[in-house]
Amino acid sequence: MRQVNFVLIFVICLALVLFGIENTEIVSIKIIEGLEIKAPLSIELILAAGVGAVFAWVFSVWVQVQSTLSTREAIEEQEEQIEELQADIERYKAELEEQQRLLPSASSGSSN
Repeated sequence: MRQVNFVLIFVICLALVLFGIENTEIVSIKIIEGLEIKAPLSIELILAAGVGAVFAWVFSVWVQVQSTLSTREAIEEQEEQIEELQADIERYKAELEEQQRLLPSASSGSSN
């Protein structure tokens, strides 16, 4: 998978460089009313791609955090269920021992 990622990033960077070589004209971008930036088209494209990459990275981190939190919640629920089941086992063992103690012993009934 790393090789595929490397090739993909390499191809995108190569395309940006080739695009930048061919598009050096100064263009203006209006960000908000009254704020206008003039720079070569290739620089503006590279900046836009960089901002997009940062947003994609932030989104990826956010998804990983959510996944970690949901996994942690599931583990806590499972631990609670395990504790409940262990308590049930102990209770059943105690009940079984009590029932065995109340039963007449097999050795006293067979000696008659």
